[in-house]
Amino acid sequence: MTDKKSKAKEPENSVEIEVDLAAELESLKTQLTESQAKVQEYLDGLQRERADFTNYRRRMEQENSQMGRIATGTTIKKFIIVMDDLERALAHRPADDVWASGIDLVYRKFQSLLEAEGVTRMEVEGRPFDPNLHEAIMQEPSETHESGTVISVLQQGYMHGERVLRPALVKVAQ
Repeated sequence: MTDKKSKAKEPENSVEIEVDLAAELESLKTQLTESQAKVQEYLDGLQRERADFTNYRRRMEQENSQMGRIATGTTIKKFIIVMDDLERALAHRPADDVWASGIDLVYRKFQSLLEAEGVTRMEVEGRPFDPNLHEAIMQEPSETHESGTVISVLQQGYMHGERVLRPALVKVAQ
């Protein structure tokens, strides 16, 4: 009986064993291919997410830097008004007054602080009018200047790096 039971558990021939193994092998190959496809899909998704996050971080850093420059520029704009007042006061100062010399020192120190922050005066006199940099207040006929050239500066313009803080108010030749 034991021989019959053991024979019943074994497949009847080797052809059936090979067919079962081939079917199982094909099933395993299919599973492997599907698993590899999923792995590649997940890897692609991960790489896209990393690239998106890197781009997001870079964009946030640029925006923060830009916001800092804008905030600095806004604050500096307020100080430029004080600079104008100092220039007007120095234009009408007494010649040998010690107090006026002190004002001149304050003005120069203030000017050097603004320059250290990247603020520069626009040099516009004698150059062609540019509406991005200048604001024309007056036009005047001129025989010495070409039409569209800045004749004189009525209020100084300032730049902070490449950004215009305040356009120069100018008189332009007709």
